[in-house]
Amino acid sequence: MTELRIGGARVARVEESYEPNFDARRFFPDWDPAELERHRGWMVPDHFDPVSGMLKLSMHSWLIKIGGKNVLIDACVGNHKPRAVRPQWHEKEWPYLERLRDAGVSPADIHMVMCTHLHVDHVGWNTRLDNGRWVPTFPNARYVFSHEEYNHHLAVDRDPARGPANYGAFRDSVLPVIEAGLGQLVAGAAEIDEHFSVQPAPGHTPGTVAIHCRSKGSHALFCGDILHHMIQVYRPEWSSFACADAEQSRRSRRRVLEECAGSGAVLLPAHFGAPHYCRIESAGAGFVPRLGA
Repeated sequence: MTELRIGGARVARVEESYEPNFDARRFFPDWDPAELERHRGWMVPDHFDPVSGMLKLSMHSWLIKIGGKNVLIDACVGNHKPRAVRPQWHEKEWPYLERLRDAGVSPADIHMVMCTHLHVDHVGWNTRLDNGRWVPTFPNARYVFSHEEYNHHLAVDRDPARGPANYGAFRDSVLPVIEAGLGQLVAGAAEIDEHFSVQPAPGHTPGTVAIHCRSKGSHALFCGDILHHMIQVYRPEWSSFACADAEQSRRSRRRVLEECAGSGAVLLPAHFGAPHYCRIESAGAGFVPRLGA
């Protein structure tokens, strides 16, 4: 299990899956095989599978223990979710909750769940199947969502020509939380508590946010899918096929990298391969990752 300290916070990675799962040429429309050869030393085997030509992306949450509270950032794909359009995520039975318990907490111990955005692979464990109904997995938590992100998916879901939103994940993994009265919708830049804040970073989705955690002079930035893969540290102009607005995504990505390079914040993405997090250093007009906290 990946663990690190950010000031007074203890941070642990809770894995759902970690495997080759997206064809590099499809995932990044700007994919250049020369970049693989240039970076093969670190990309293989933890970030790229040369046999299949697939990127190796991790699906994980970050668990933060701070000030007597347990906070979960992003909620992966989830179990028993009908995702036929993505067979690798369809009706799965991953030991995610067992791994959460290995990290020292049960679902009832989670005080807050924060989602960087509401894509299918970031909301799944928000709910679990209970006698045919989707109910909040973390019954004592408040779930923090971007208001803009929520409104975007709600509009899509209500549109017969476009819904159901997000492969059905909005209905089975977001709406049950709202209906249970556990949702907290935040607009724009917002302070959540003394340790956590959110900052708009649109592009991948209209309401994507960067989540900041600050403690005792240390700073962590949880970026969700603002960066999917470590190659984007070197090539921040590469947006994925899943980015709603590729150009805006590039701008948000560069802002996050600039902030991390300038502040020394640890960058904790949702899908990076091992070691799953890094610091960022400026290198001329670009950036390089520095591994380790």
